[in-house]
Amino acid sequence: MNTHTSAQEKIQLGKLSTPFIEKVAIIGAGLGGLAVAVALRKLGCEVQVYEKAQDFRPVGGGLGLLPNGLNFLDAIEPGIVETIKNSGCEVRTIVLKNTQGETISTNPASRFQDKYGQPLITVWWWHLQQILASKLPSESIHLHHRCIGFEQDDHRVSIYFENGEKVSADFMIGADGINSVIREALIGDGKPRYLGSMSWRTVIKYNQEILNPGEFGFVKGHKEFMYLLNLGNGYISWVYRQLSADYIISQNAGEAKSRVLNQVADWAESLHSLVAATPAEQISETPICDRLPLKSWSQGRVTLLGDAAHPMSPALGQGANSTFEDAYELALCCSQASSIQEALASYEQRR
Repeated sequence: MNTHTSAQEKIQLGKLSTPFIEKVAIIGAGLGGLAVAVALRKLGCEVQVYEKAQDFRPVGGGLGLLPNGLNFLDAIEPGIVETIKNSGCEVRTIVLKNTQGETISTNPASRFQDKYGQPLITVWWWHLQQILASKLPSESIHLHHRCIGFEQDDHRVSIYFENGEKVSADFMIGADGINSVIREALIGDGKPRYLGSMSWRTVIKYNQEILNPGEFGFVKGHKEFMYLLNLGNGYISWVYRQLSADYIISQNAGEAKSRVLNQVADWAESLHSLVAATPAEQISETPICDRLPLKSWSQGRVTLLGDAAHPMSPALGQGANSTFEDAYELALCCSQASSIQEALASYEQRR
């Protein structure tokens, strides 16, 4: 993807407007959907976000927010980076270990701040979702709204939901993730492709000293690895990844936990104990997938954003960082164009 806007060039969106768009409907209240909602509200749009989940629950794993993502978030909502720092953990040291817990190398994380003007921050996905949602009026977020389809003409988009509701908007953004309903209706390119590895992740409150303050851990095994993230306030996130030719989903939470425990049976006791102490129902098992890049992901008054447009194999939350760039660039393109078609052509070219 192209990055056309450097940290120094970023324009504060609150100083801009987009007169040709009044009503925007965003499908998906994940990080990308909420970020673009905040961005477009800054331009004076009336924005409504529709989310299939019935409530905002403490879900998701730990994220590593890199300087590029933080810079775009700061341009969307000045001051938000400080809020995120207070909710998460500013990384000071990156430690590489073997599976016996022995340190292979230690690197200072200050290079992020020195080179890019922002640190590396680890934060719980759910906490970041809450922070972004707090920047929107509560009445503009509609939970329990699963989109089942849409129709559009030259003037508006009509959107249909499983609960029987129908809404219309000038512009619709599909920010509904790698299994996007909007993408399937718009592009119809089927299911994501499996990349040959599985992931298990969680966030837990953990009292044992497994990471030093400000430390990010990477445990390297054979065809497997584990991330260890400090998330602040006593929360730890672990992410275990394993190469696996077979796409096998566990039948239940207990089986998923057992798979990880068996794989790390001969690892250091501290790492095995961390997995053992994790409630099975809090472990999220996910096949690692992506999609082939698209030349275009917009039609008429509808476009895609984040994983719905360009899902990538997750690497320390780089998908989230890229999504914040999408949100900023889409809003900027809307502010600089004279029509939706012109804005979306520019957005696709820049991304």
